[in-house]
Amino acid sequence: MASESATVVSNTGNLMKYMNLDQRGRVQAEYVWIDSNGGTRSKTKTLFKPVTSVDELPEWNFDGSSTNQAPGDNSDVYLRPVAYYPDPFRQGDNILVLCETWDADGSPNKFNYRHDANRLMEAHASEGFWFGLEQEYTLLGTDGWPYGWPRGGFPGAQGPYYCGVGTGKVYCRDIVEAHYRACLYAGINISGINAEVMPSQWEYQVGPCPGIDMGDHLWMSRFLLHRVAEEFGVRISFDPKPIKGEWNGAGLHSNVSTNATRADGGMKVIEAVMKKFEARHVEHIAVYGEGNEERLTGRHETGSIDKFSYGVADRGGSIRIPRQCAKDGKGYFEDRRPASNADPYQITGIIVETMCGGI
Repeated sequence: MASESATVVSNTGNLMKYMNLDQRGRVQAEYVWIDSNGGTRSKTKTLFKPVTSVDELPEWNFDGSSTNQAPGDNSDVYLRPVAYYPDPFRQGDNILVLCETWDADGSPNKFNYRHDANRLMEAHASEGFWFGLEQEYTLLGTDGWPYGWPRGGFPGAQGPYYCGVGTGKVYCRDIVEAHYRACLYAGINISGINAEVMPSQWEYQVGPCPGIDMGDHLWMSRFLLHRVAEEFGVRISFDPKPIKGEWNGAGLHSNVSTNATRADGGMKVIEAVMKKFEARHVEHIAVYGEGNEERLTGRHETGSIDKFSYGVADRGGSIRIPRQCAKDGKGYFEDRRPASNADPYQITGIIVETMCGGI
C-alpha cells in the first residue's frame, strides 16, 4: 500500500512536528459516541490535568440534529462518559472517552442501547457472564470496491485467502497490524486477528470480557479501526454481505459462557439454554444487524435466517458448541447469527435477557 498512501505518509510526517510539542499540562480528551446509523462520532475537549477516574470527566453535549439523534428544534444531546482509554494517536496523558447519549429530559437517547444492556448486566451480575466477539470486516478502496481486487472484477475463488500469507492472498496487512497495536496500547482486550475467507476481509477478536465491558471494548475497537484506516486512505465496511454471490459474508460471532456453563455439568446447562434461544429466534434476529438476510442463507458457513439450529462443531448452525466443550462437558457456545454491523450492546443484552429473563 506504500504507493497509494504516499501522500498520507508525507502529511503525517509534517503533523508529527506539532504532535511532539509540549502540551503544558493540558490533556486532550476525544469524546466518542455511537450515532443513529451504527457508526461512531467524536470531538475533542481540553482538560486541565490528567484523569485518574471516569468520575472526573465532565458531561458534554453535541448537536443531535446533525447526527439524526434529535430534532432541530430540540437538538442538544448530552454525552455522559462511561469509560476511558489511553489515546494511541496523541499518546501521553491524552485519552479516548466512550460516552452514552442522553436527551435533555434526562432519559437515554433512543439510540443509547448501552443503558438497557447495562441494567441487565447489573441485575444478573451473579451469573458471571463472559463474552467474546469476533468482528469481521472488509477493507474497501475509495471507490467502494474491496481493496486489492481487480477494478470492477474479481479475484480467484475462495480457498487460499483464509489465514493466508503472501502477495495476492492477503491485502492491507499494514492496516490490520496498526489497528492491532493501537488496540493493545489503548487497553482494548483484543485477543487475536486473522485474514478471512473472502480476500480483503479480516477478523479480530475481542474478549473474554465480563458484562458491559464487552460492548465498551468492541465499540472502541471499531472507532480505532476507522481511525487507523483513515490514515491509510482506506474505507472500512461492516456490511454483512459486501459482495453478492459466492463470497462469504461478514459476521460478529458471539461467544458466551456463565458460571454455570463453565462448571462441571455445564453442557447440560447449555443444552437447556438452546430451547430458550429457539423460542426467541425471531427476537434475536431483529437486533442482530441490518442486511443479515443476505448473509444467513444456510450457505457459506451460516445457518438459515428462518430456522434455529445448533450442534457440536457445526458452522452451518445458528449456534455452534465447540467440540472441546462437548468433550469436557462444560465451557461456552458461539452464537453465529449476529451480522458484522450489529450493535454489541443489543447482542449481549438480549442474550442475557433470553438466558436469565428481563428486569
